[in-house]
Amino acid sequence: MLGVACVLGASAVHAQTTGLDLAKNKACMACHQVEAKRVGPPLKSVAERYAGQGDAMVDYLAGKIRGGGRGAWGAVPMPAQTQVSQEDARLLAEWILSLAPPKP
Repeated sequence: MLGVACVLGASAVHAQTTGLDLAKNKACMACHQVEAKRVGPPLKSVAERYAGQGDAMVDYLAGKIRGGGRGAWGAVPMPAQTQVSQEDARLLAEWILSLAPPKP
């Protein structure tokens, strides 16, 4: 049982590293940081807002990444990131949602 927990823990760490690398490569980090506000909200805040709302939230966030948004986080709009493929947008959305703290 401990081996399974270690593998699952290692998988989560790998996803965190891979997600951060993808966010850096797609220029997300130019406007966002993981824990602090930059131009846009901290990615952990995004994760906390949408945590536990089901699988459709991945599609919703992926759509916001590719299509942009306005008003959900203040006056500064998020421009569309059309250079991010649909697949990468989904991976980014999954990673962002994984940043939410576990619920007790």
